[in-house]
Amino acid sequence: MADIVQSENTYPLGVSRPDLAVQDLPTPEEVFKVRRIGPRELIQFAIGPSLIALGISIGSGEWLLGPLNVGQYGFVGVGWIITVSALLQTFYNVECARYVVATGEVPVVGWGRVPPGWFFWVPASVFLIIFAFIAGGWAASAGQGVYALVHGRVAGSGDAEEPRIYAILLLVLVFAITAAARRISRALELANWVMVVSILVGLLIIDIVIVPGRIWWDGISGFFTPAAPPDGISATQLGALAGFTALASGLNWYVMGHYRDKGYGMGHRAGYLAGMRGERKQLLASGVTFPDDEKNRGLWRRWYRLLLTDMWGVFFVGAMLGMLLPTILMTRAVEISGDTPTQANVPTFVADVLKGEYGSFIFYIALLMGVLILFSTQLGIFEAMVRVTTDASHASSSRLRARIEGDPRKFYYPFMLVLLVVISVIIHLALPVGLVQWSANMSNLGALIYPFLLMYLNSKLPRPARPHWWHYVILVLNFLFFGFFFINFIADFVGDPLVTF
Repeated sequence: MADIVQSENTYPLGVSRPDLAVQDLPTPEEVFKVRRIGPRELIQFAIGPSLIALGISIGSGEWLLGPLNVGQYGFVGVGWIITVSALLQTFYNVECARYVVATGEVPVVGWGRVPPGWFFWVPASVFLIIFAFIAGGWAASAGQGVYALVHGRVAGSGDAEEPRIYAILLLVLVFAITAAARRISRALELANWVMVVSILVGLLIIDIVIVPGRIWWDGISGFFTPAAPPDGISATQLGALAGFTALASGLNWYVMGHYRDKGYGMGHRAGYLAGMRGERKQLLASGVTFPDDEKNRGLWRRWYRLLLTDMWGVFFVGAMLGMLLPTILMTRAVEISGDTPTQANVPTFVADVLKGEYGSFIFYIALLMGVLILFSTQLGIFEAMVRVTTDASHASSSRLRARIEGDPRKFYYPFMLVLLVVISVIIHLALPVGLVQWSANMSNLGALIYPFLLMYLNSKLPRPARPHWWHYVILVLNFLFFGFFFINFIADFVGDPLVTF
């Protein structure tokens, strides 16, 4: 990418951050280096950020919390919460990505333009992301799956330490993947292409072979059947399920920065995080936007259609399939065993039941699916915590930029090693699924805050990029739906929940 020469023409947006430089939007063909964007080019080059988000989403919500709740309480009264959550989160993702595509700034940097300014919102947002996800429940759960693969049995009460060691080794593997990359986002995309396709195809085959048609129907119809939550389930459990159904409710913005690194819209002008093997690339500390003229209005519509295709065609469809396939498999396992999963055994419950019914082969296949699912989440979340902190630090501190000589990698990789050590300690402190439920409800806290920050920013974008009025209504619905579950979580934590079933 050629160095950017800032124009005298700038665009003011918000407070406490430099005005945006103004340049023409690039064409998709220019960014992806193709003659035209047809179906093949769409799949090969344009689709990508949604896969990283989908790889994260299929883990904690779809493999752990969804099957746990459905396995204990059934589909009716639970399924519609999954559907509403997936719809609201996909709309929210599009609005977060709108800002990235229009300005080349990742959300954690954009929040610094909202009053009172970067000195409050940037560190607060980094803290919230770290606080929500550093618990490492996704890593600990993956370690349980690896233990079962190695030993051919589920870890017992006396085997707690070895799964944690495997979890730490998987964190090291994440570091290795990013270190070996030329372009970190591209490495994550390719890894998730392999894992997500393998997961969905593998689960589909297992479900077709094992799950009766009536359970398929119960699962699909449960997604669209409005009903009161089942007796005995808590609003805190439902809040965790809602928060992690598609991704991370109000904190989904932490993944949307990949649209910058993919080169969507003005992201192509802003730069990207290179890997250790990649050549050093310029990463702008402040964003770039486009003029409101006929040429750029047409280009914006093209980029926005690509964004909608990536989010609705890949992320939403994949998230719904990713929830349906594991939950109907869990329902079949509960039917076979006559037992229900618990927080302690849900990562390996299905594989253990299928081993007794169908033999070791299906046991290992189910375990492998579980490990891939949880590792894809581990890969995305661990890298995202490092990425958000790096982007925020690089954009906010001229002193840091001077110290690292303008090369974000000199901050990115050391911080990743520090985070690896911290998570390795924390995963010894609680059951994996309990840690995941904590993270999910912290994600719902984000829904009380960031929809309003997003409305402020997007309303000030160049006119062609601004949302329609009904987009703001949907952002308010995100606030109401996920925010209720967080408030209930706090009420439950300090005393009595707001509602009981």
